[in-house]
Amino acid sequence: MTETLLDFMIGPFRVISDFYFENQLILNTIVIGFALFQVIFKKKKTQDKSAS
Repeated sequence: MTETLLDFMIGPFRVISDFYFENQLILNTIVIGFALFQVIFKKKKTQDKSAS
């Protein structure tokens, strides 16, 4: 029953969700790494502006 509901609700995105669940650790690591990079880069950028 769950499979039928998922097929109805997600539809063609089921393949994408299967890929995500299989590679969840790698994809989440990339997303968190990108977010940390953005936070550090923005802090450095604001510090450079305040120094000048």
